[in-house]
Amino acid sequence: MNQKSLSAQNKTHKQILSFLKNRKISKVYTEFSSSFNTKENLAVAVSGGPDSLALAYLAKCYAIKNKITVKFFLVDHKLRSESTKEAASVKKILQNIGIICKVLRWKGKKPSRNIQSLAREARYSLLAKECKKNNIKHLLLGHHSNDLFENFLIRVVRGSGLNGLVSFNKRVKYKDGDLNILRPLLDLEKNDLINISKRVFKSFIKDPSNINETYKRTRIRTLLESLEKEGLDLKKLKSTIDNLRDSDKSIKFYVKKNLKDNSLHIKTKDICILKHNFFEQSHEVVFRSLTFVIQKIGKKYYPVRGKSINELINQILLKTFSKITLGGCFVESVNETILISRENTDKIQVL
Repeated sequence: MNQKSLSAQNKTHKQILSFLKNRKISKVYTEFSSSFNTKENLAVAVSGGPDSLALAYLAKCYAIKNKITVKFFLVDHKLRSESTKEAASVKKILQNIGIICKVLRWKGKKPSRNIQSLAREARYSLLAKECKKNNIKHLLLGHHSNDLFENFLIRVVRGSGLNGLVSFNKRVKYKDGDLNILRPLLDLEKNDLINISKRVFKSFIKDPSNINETYKRTRIRTLLESLEKEGLDLKKLKSTIDNLRDSDKSIKFYVKKNLKDNSLHIKTKDICILKHNFFEQSHEVVFRSLTFVIQKIGKKYYPVRGKSINELINQILLKTFSKITLGGCFVESVNETILISRENTDKIQVL
């Protein structure tokens, strides 16, 4: 980089960091930077909303202060006619403070049902591929505390178990485990992020899908707003979620212990043997342990449906089966043990 370019870059960096002189923005940055500790390069998923723009700004500050590289990506799902124009607008908004953003496009035929879920899956896939291409192991998402509450209520409506209710974490592994999904804003409120976007970028994009009552998340968001007006204390709701998360950690401890003490994984044959004692734990521990084993041996990204796992546990306890398939695995009873192996072409009972 020549002297002129270096001088321009330094000027831009000073301009970016100058906003940290604001007390509120500085406080948010402190919370943001303390939520993860890495000197490795990062990627940021941008959408154009106030939360993701605030994330982009905070990540850029972190990059400058820690002398690392941050890549910024925006996914254009092309589900709306104006989405490409909006993506160009977001690029321009970011470019005004020296942030270069690459647009990733979801190509091919678009779904007519389950749109939000499939679009989210496509978004993660595109972002993960770009991170792999750039040898980046950490992807930052702009989810904040309001998203945490919405996700919790969605899971309540679905009848999710404890593991599902607290699944929205600050740090999770994506698919093969090579990419860390980080949510450093999860303890921050949306209003704080709107304040940053207004001060730094002067504007942001309003996604019309956020007010479209066709989508469950939008209806849950509206419900949450109504509950707040009726006196729901979000701090107490956050405390409830934290308490549930602590309980979940305790269960995970016993699941890990059960897997260690009562199962044997023969890696060379990719077979897992479950001892009799494996099924003498509490139901939740057995349920999670068995789900983990079948998902691991079957090499599936998503776990088997809970209903199928419960049916299998009942059959094992009642000793009413000899051999079935589930989640890409053979599950068979051998003396006092359960043998789980990868499925082949044999025709047997399917659960």
